[in-house]
Amino acid sequence: MKKKKIVIMGATSGIGLAVAERLAHKGFQIGVAGRNEEALQALAARYPGQVVWHRIDVTRTECGLGLRKLIDKLGGMDVYFHVAGVLYPNPRVDNSLDAATVRTNVWGFTQMVDEAFRYFRDEHRGRGRIAAVTSVAGTKGIGPMASYSASKRFQSVYLQALDQLARTQGLKIRFTDIRPGWVRTPLLEPGGRYPMIMPLDYAARKVSRAVKRGGRVSYVDWRWHILVALWRLVPDSLWVRMPADRLVHTPKS
Repeated sequence: MKKKKIVIMGATSGIGLAVAERLAHKGFQIGVAGRNEEALQALAARYPGQVVWHRIDVTRTECGLGLRKLIDKLGGMDVYFHVAGVLYPNPRVDNSLDAATVRTNVWGFTQMVDEAFRYFRDEHRGRGRIAAVTSVAGTKGIGPMASYSASKRFQSVYLQALDQLARTQGLKIRFTDIRPGWVRTPLLEPGGRYPMIMPLDYAARKVSRAVKRGGRVSYVDWRWHILVALWRLVPDSLWVRMPADRLVHTPKS
């Protein structure tokens, strides 16, 4: 069976890089993108003829054109996987940190997912799959990470809306919303304490499986699935009274 061609946006570190390594090792044709050219070149060098790369900054208006160039290098795209994102703990409510979060996690995400949608609709017989790493943080607002939580909620709702749009238009574009709990990656504060934190290798294995299987919503891992189901039952009036450091403790700035 022919392996699918997968584009991974945000493959220079953390989950994106680890998943790219796993999928390449399994024999998939991979197109990788991000801002760190050295990391992209090194990944392609480890898998010659199998991994191609293109530098893309999702906050730039030309990022959609960059995706099209990467698709051309790969010779097509069956799955678009969006991992690129930022996390800035912001208990002091610094506008510059919130703006940086929105630029990447909201505007950058929207530009890239829209471009992938148009590609599948117009050039891939109206079929394909868009997968994205959102977060369990998008299911409830977390005080020290207000803009991050909101941006991840935006991503989940956006995928849901595009899923509805695709079905309404008779397209066979499917969507996978992957919601990890805390994963030990460079995004997290080195001195922070995060409940039920997962090693990167373990989380990458679960995320890779979700990308390949293509379910609608996938939690990483089962413990977080249970926890999210429980905290969805907590009324907002009670949730906002919960001490934020029970959810995440970040070093004081």
